[in-house]
Amino acid sequence: MPKLTEITLKTLTGKAIAPYLLELAALRIEVFRDWPYIYDGNPTYEEKYLQTYVDAELAAVVVAFAGDEVVGAATCLPLTAEPAHVQQPFVANARDPGDYFYFGESVLRKAYRGQGIGVGFFEAREAQARRFDIYKTATFCAVQRPTEHPLRPAGFVPLDTFWGKRGYAKQPHLQCKMSWTDRGETEQTEKTLTFWTKNL
Repeated sequence: MPKLTEITLKTLTGKAIAPYLLELAALRIEVFRDWPYIYDGNPTYEEKYLQTYVDAELAAVVVAFAGDEVVGAATCLPLTAEPAHVQQPFVANARDPGDYFYFGESVLRKAYRGQGIGVGFFEAREAQARRFDIYKTATFCAVQRPTEHPLRPAGFVPLDTFWGKRGYAKQPHLQCKMSWTDRGETEQTEKTLTFWTKNL
């Protein structure tokens, strides 16, 4: 297994992200094919999606490098830069989206897991949020899958405990809907995602 000392985390912003879009797109497709997202990714869509982080003001991508190879990444940007359906649960609960810094995803190749890189991703994104001194809360959302889903791996352990140790609390009343094509399917279906939050 690669050692933690071989990994470098770099927080990239703006045009510095652009050279890595192809690698980041491939990484998202690779990691999100697994449970619980079981996402059948499309490279063209992925590059367009990731371009948001190049263009959005205050956005950043924390990239994990093993030498020159991209092996992981975590994204963040103001919640106000996200589509309306992501902001809607906050608005509906009388919460100002402008107070929130949103963590889009955290993806890491299996061989590099369990070495503290996930903790580093959270620390780097929280540091990015605190740079601007206007965001009160960090937030992210996670997909909800039924326990009886046929593709759920035996012995699967959700990341709730890990997120709780990072200081995040699940907010069952804050949920949004997103659609994507599951692995093995031909059409997009709508999923429910629940938000977690942490005061900065």
